[in-house]
Amino acid sequence: MQREVEEKSRYAVVAAVQLPSVSDSEFEASLNELRELAKTLGYEVVRTFVQKRSSFDTTAYFGAGKLQEIRSFMNNEPTEFEEIVANPHSWDIDAILVDHEISPSQARNLEKEAGCEVMDRTMVILEIFHRNARSRAARAQVEIARLGYMAPRLREAAKLAGPQGRQRSGVGGRGGGESHTELDRRKIRDRIAELQQEIVAMDVERKTQRARRQERQGFAGVALVGYTNAGKSTLMRALTGSEVLVANKLFATLDTTVRALHPESVPRVLVSDTVGFIKNLPHGLVASFKSTLEEALDASLLLHIIDASDPGFERQLEVTDGVLEEIGANVIPRIRVFNKIDHVGDATAQAEREAALRTQYPDCVVMSARRPDEVAKLRQTIVAFFQRDLVEAELFLPWSAQQLRGEIYASCQVLEEYSDNEGAFFRVRGEPSAVKNLREQFSQVL
Repeated sequence: MQREVEEKSRYAVVAAVQLPSVSDSEFEASLNELRELAKTLGYEVVRTFVQKRSSFDTTAYFGAGKLQEIRSFMNNEPTEFEEIVANPHSWDIDAILVDHEISPSQARNLEKEAGCEVMDRTMVILEIFHRNARSRAARAQVEIARLGYMAPRLREAAKLAGPQGRQRSGVGGRGGGESHTELDRRKIRDRIAELQQEIVAMDVERKTQRARRQERQGFAGVALVGYTNAGKSTLMRALTGSEVLVANKLFATLDTTVRALHPESVPRVLVSDTVGFIKNLPHGLVASFKSTLEEALDASLLLHIIDASDPGFERQLEVTDGVLEEIGANVIPRIRVFNKIDHVGDATAQAEREAALRTQYPDCVVMSARRPDEVAKLRQTIVAFFQRDLVEAELFLPWSAQQLRGEIYASCQVLEEYSDNEGAFFRVRGEPSAVKNLREQFSQVL
């Protein structure tokens, strides 16, 4: 008998304290981002609780009044603050998502008040990374970040556990021995060290493979960088004709994807899509995912993708610029690409936004990755960047060596071809080293 299984809906509430140093627009942007992160985890956010305070409450993050409001909402009780919902029993809340990193004691006390799981912002991001990592390197990096998040919290968690956190020594029954917490922390340190060694080995292997690829192909690299969900994967697909994952979720992919620019150009250009950036990404994650961003460090050109339809795009710029500087990629030539202009509104609104962007950023590209003509223009901009240092030359190939004709077309762009009784002449554009190699090769058959 076939049984249909329906996936249970998962509901969550978002909670945050706004400190005096945080503006309303910045606060709301961060909340919206957490809602998108919740969506990526499969939660439907049904309510948001906010409280303005001079500092976080050290006991349960929120003050007593807001805790009462949250508890009443969870229990479907009417409150003095507002009528909760028209149908108060329609939701069974699975989690509270807090838009800050909180301590284990704060999380425990908040869980007691709410009666459901509490996940802070860092834990939410770690869980998304854990689910979406596919490659061996990405999985190792995720595990390091998760262990690094857990390690400093074990001592405080042990305080909550009480005196049973200590075990007796196994030598003659004397001595305090190692506590469970100390054993766990030592295991975490050992596991992190083991994973770091694996990552170093994988990094060496990847660098060797990239070096061979560059030598073999006359490599030119472009890396797409930018805020997560800015349309990088959609643009990657448009530029390369590849079937890369395109999903309207934050951190839909963590593994760097590399494809050739299509149609192929001279020189051959490889395009890589890197993991997206996000505001308040924990420093431990930035460090752990540095190797995921190494394609950006190896690239000769960065395409900084920005969502033109986002009113807070300047915040996206700041986040990406900050992370690129942190990993040392801020010295690489960069083109700002304002994507999703088709999401701005009607034609008039789009024209106004494009004019404003070009005034503020004169060298930028404004486009939609879903418009083939605009993708073609961007492709030409990329090709032109890499053809700046190309040289033009004339090559002669006698009729007796026409089997080498394919070498010319594979290594250079043929601008003109004509022939006489002796052989064929080619006016080509290519990298100096490629032209030199062809001349040397042809000289042996003359």
